[in-house]
Amino acid sequence: MHYKRFPLGALWTNGYLFWDEETKDAFFVDPGGKTEDVTKFMNDNGLTLKMVILTHGHIDHVAGLREFVPFVGDNIYIGRNDADTLKHPSKELQELLGVNFDGLEKFREVDDGRVIDFPGYTIKVIATPGHTEGSVCFLVTDREGHRVLVSGDTLFAQSVGRTDLEGGDWLKLENSLKRLAEFDDGLHVLPGHGPDTSIGSERELNPYWPR
Repeated sequence: MHYKRFPLGALWTNGYLFWDEETKDAFFVDPGGKTEDVTKFMNDNGLTLKMVILTHGHIDHVAGLREFVPFVGDNIYIGRNDADTLKHPSKELQELLGVNFDGLEKFREVDDGRVIDFPGYTIKVIATPGHTEGSVCFLVTDREGHRVLVSGDTLFAQSVGRTDLEGGDWLKLENSLKRLAEFDDGLHVLPGHGPDTSIGSERELNPYWPR
């Protein structure tokens, strides 16, 4: 599996570029800020961006999205219940982070269980509301069967996403964590902020993990 992490934007949001070595097609998860470094890496390695997927609609995960629109058009996926957030982003959060993003109208909405096919990959949508109403995780599997979970702001290393912003709900987040607890300990996790982790590590060390 080929991927690279890019910390982007004011909050150093983890964006992830995945690509297929055979086709050189690539997709990006959560462009949270200016994307020059991502574009340079793609150009240097002969990669072609074909798709963007979003774990949720908060401004620190979508602020660089418009820079990718010329490459992907409307091939942008977000959980259905966060679609309005992408169309009408919070002015308060933009002012707080010093970001200007006027929203996006053309994109695609996905529901729980949807499988997105991409050259060399399958990407399963797992609805994990709590941080926002439409938060999702992506279970990414490559052609050799290797898997990673892209968890957005649902799950961090030894922590979880906050629930005190609009659309947040602690009880829903608890239920979402119970869904993630069904995965095996060896599953590698790529969070929206901070270092990588695994389901097993979080089962052992995360104080918010379902007991």
